[in-house]
Amino acid sequence: MANLIKLLALAAILWVIYKLVFGRKPKNVIFEMHFKNGHLQQHSGKIPERFAKECRAIAKKGKLSCVVRAQDSPPVKLHVSPSAGAKYAEQIHAAFPHQQYQSNSPAKA
Repeated sequence: MANLIKLLALAAILWVIYKLVFGRKPKNVIFEMHFKNGHLQQHSGKIPERFAKECRAIAKKGKLSCVVRAQDSPPVKLHVSPSAGAKYAEQIHAAFPHQQYQSNSPAKA
């Protein structure tokens, strides 16, 4: 019985460590897209349809393996992993609909 309790305690500790190391996600993520060899492998969040299509076309053209993430840390920031390369990262940034995420608050005078 004592061995079973020790085993359960060890399993619980390992699970907590795993969640702390691998379960962390950046705060305020609006969406995230994972590309591998030019194909969209995984995505989460609400991605603007037109931007998703353009990203898939850019990734396919460059056979990219990268992550594209939008975070709401006023203003909204688009992060493209360095593995995409500067040329393709610039194209993805240009395709991003920044005006869609701008706040509707009045401009300061």
